[in-house]
Amino acid sequence: MNRWRSILLFLSVMGPGIITANIDNDASGITTYSVAGARFGYSLLWTLIPTTVALVVIQEMVARMGVVTGKGLSDLIRENYGVKAAFFLMLGLLIANFGNTVANLAGWAASMEILGMSKYVMVPLGSLSVWLLVTKGSYRTVERILLVACLMYVGYVVSGIMAKPDWNEVFVHTVIPHLKWDAEYIVLSIGIIGTTITPWMQFYLQSSIAEKGIKKEDYKASRLDVIIGCSITGIISFFIIVTCGALLFPQGIRINEAAEAAVALKPLAGEYATLIFSLSLANASILGAIIVPLATAYYICEAMGWEAGVNKTFSEAPQFMWIYTFTLVAGSLVVLLPGTPLVFLMVLSAVINGLLLPLVLVFATLLINDRKLMGDYVNPKGYNYISWGTVVAVAVLTLFFIFATVFPNT
Repeated sequence: MNRWRSILLFLSVMGPGIITANIDNDASGITTYSVAGARFGYSLLWTLIPTTVALVVIQEMVARMGVVTGKGLSDLIRENYGVKAAFFLMLGLLIANFGNTVANLAGWAASMEILGMSKYVMVPLGSLSVWLLVTKGSYRTVERILLVACLMYVGYVVSGIMAKPDWNEVFVHTVIPHLKWDAEYIVLSIGIIGTTITPWMQFYLQSSIAEKGIKKEDYKASRLDVIIGCSITGIISFFIIVTCGALLFPQGIRINEAAEAAVALKPLAGEYATLIFSLSLANASILGAIIVPLATAYYICEAMGWEAGVNKTFSEAPQFMWIYTFTLVAGSLVVLLPGTPLVFLMVLSAVINGLLLPLVLVFATLLINDRKLMGDYVNPKGYNYISWGTVVAVAVLTLFFIFATVFPNT
């Protein structure tokens, strides 16, 4: 009886952790993993283990704050560090998230064109569908649809199996680091970490937990939700690298984005592999186009003390709904306008994300250790070593990444 009660409790709590972690594998993430596999084969697989561990640590901390306080991360930053700190942090995140939204809509457009459909039809149609879902649906409805859509990520697992890699070689590269003193190798290593642990995730996860109303007594189930979500996202990343490492790397095929990987797979693995990869990219991109603008609306409204939530109407939370609408519409227009510097916007987004991530993690770690705020749910000493170590590692790697992005020829 207790086992069934535990299962039912988990099913009622399940959602925020799994959705947040899975949708982190959006168009930008899939591009990074695809390029890593095509350029260096299986050599970068080892980075996924420490990155996934760090992701679990950070996401669990944020989820714990959401459960204990019932508030979003922006709310807590504003209340504890002032409106000015929250405002400038949110301004940076707004710019970064706009770039992420553009990247996801560009991924949706590219995947639709591979499948033979016009982006000038599918981008407006996709954006309108997403807008109607968020502005007219309830939180529970949106969550259920996102959970079902997350199942489509299994397409990357299928692609990896169809690629028929040498599994012994894959295993060795996964558990034993293969370091290379190569500028592109270092940038991609840092890029994998940067695309796996992003600022928007921390805000969306905590806000969604707060809006769902998960209580302290449900904390263990919420923690399991986070661990499962982070583990799944690591597995999906693994199979994307394996697919491109097995098929594109031996042929010396260089790619710059995930859509190119889907096209390049066709003569090597057949039409079905291209179809699966393209559909999976389309799914990941449209999910990112739902969540990233939603995260933007959440943290700006929380930081400014405005009403926020998917369960709210336009009249109840006008700022929340209009920020979501503006981000989605503006992102769609940027993708559709000819001559728009999409690559520049994506690089700018990556740089700003890199600058903001250590700041966000510092705020989160300080807040989780505030006994007045968290009571008995503060980090234990051993856990703090991991969390602060992650903050320092991310900060150092971020500086390397930004330097390599801004000065690629040095």
